[in-house]
Amino acid sequence: MPKPDDAELLEVEGPDGPVAVRISSPTKPYFSQQARLTKLDIARYFLSVAPGALNGIQGRPIVLKRFVNGAEAEPFYQKRAPSDLPAWMRTVTLSFPSGRTAEEVVVDNTPGLLWIVNLGCMELHPHPVLASDLDHPNELRVDLDPTPGVDWQAVREVTMVAKAVLEDHGLTAFPKTSGSRGMHLNVPIHPRWSFTEVRRAALALAREVERRAPALATSKWWKEERHGVFLDYNQNAKDRTTAAAYSVRPLPDARVSSPLRWDEVNTCDPADFTVLTMPARFAAVGNPHEGMYASTGSLDALLDLAARDEASGLGDAPWPPHFAKQEGEGKRVQPSKAKAFSDQIGEGFGAKRFKKRSSKVSTTKESANDSVLKGTGFSPSVQPVSEDGALAPEVSPKPKRKPRVPKQPLVTVAQSPDKFAAEAGLERWKERFPAAAAQLAVDDILIDRMRGSSYVWYRIRVNLRHVPEDQRPAQEAPNPDDDPTRS
Repeated sequence: MPKPDDAELLEVEGPDGPVAVRISSPTKPYFSQQARLTKLDIARYFLSVAPGALNGIQGRPIVLKRFVNGAEAEPFYQKRAPSDLPAWMRTVTLSFPSGRTAEEVVVDNTPGLLWIVNLGCMELHPHPVLASDLDHPNELRVDLDPTPGVDWQAVREVTMVAKAVLEDHGLTAFPKTSGSRGMHLNVPIHPRWSFTEVRRAALALAREVERRAPALATSKWWKEERHGVFLDYNQNAKDRTTAAAYSVRPLPDARVSSPLRWDEVNTCDPADFTVLTMPARFAAVGNPHEGMYASTGSLDALLDLAARDEASGLGDAPWPPHFAKQEGEGKRVQPSKAKAFSDQIGEGFGAKRFKKRSSKVSTTKESANDSVLKGTGFSPSVQPVSEDGALAPEVSPKPKRKPRVPKQPLVTVAQSPDKFAAEAGLERWKERFPAAAAQLAVDDILIDRMRGSSYVWYRIRVNLRHVPEDQRPAQEAPNPDDDPTRS
């Protein structure tokens, strides 16, 4: 027997008149712990703030982050547009650093916004480019991400330093809460610069904020080297997105990313902005970011700052892991893992990550005519032969490189697509090693949210820097050890 259709139809104004947008499974619970909200509640929320939400996504390709089972279940990412697009939706072809392409959805109006909300998209993830010019961002995005244990006041202070740096370089920033623990600044720019140049400007900005507030701010990419508030310059790399204004975040109180006036930054509490409170705020004060794109600025001054940094010896900083190695970029390996790949596999990393390297080593071993000389530290080599059959001069074998000593004593304790399962693994580790756990600082627990092509998973590591060396637990197999990169 076919399942009865309990869909709700929401009638909104479309490009050519009223449009009825179908909301399937309207009573499905999306939040059930602190806030209690259904899928239809989320759709009605977006309808109440639609002009503001559209301001940040309109005319842009958007990655679909789909919470199909509500905010309390894991979402998945979908870049490619569904095949059943309505006539009033459009797509644009994007190319990615991997060389692949995808037809991504472009939202132009309220029906389009509600249509992606019906797919489970309550976090809106637009690219920083317009569909009319996919190669030149018209936004620089500043993501202020507090490390564990850092309070909201520190985020406010770093936000104000970032504002000052931007103003000193001729740029206007528009602040908003991230909807979680951090702050975002949207900086409208002329669409003249490539993604690489925009990222270079963002890195210069992060380093300058760090210089002005060294105790509060950091531009360090590796989590184990961070302190205070991290300015994530890599959010400006191609194919990276951040949650747009009015996005709903998967926190128990159904918190949202709220645009702010600058006079609100030092007094606001991000917990005040939720699905339940934002409609009244929007009705009362409107969208503080309205007209933002009339304030576009130039990156020339920040790029001049970047050039001065580079001239002083500051090279490029690490890129996201799925990007090809960039010119001028240093070694892309976290300091605690700066060792042979075989050692990393033994520490809880999937061999698939090192597939090319593994294959190369395997091929070399299979093609060698002699076995490795055990205990000598040398591998035999086949002596080359010239065209006339004479033996060429022997080349002395190179000694094995000594394994590098990690800068930070990290152990991987859990990895799983299920965040709760990974966190339970951390608690089990603490129960097994209570003496070590008692000596950990808040920022010694590193929870890495790993993003694949269409999934997310969590890796939890523990930095044992505060534990005396003779008391540090050894690396064991993570529990759970569910790394999807190995599948």
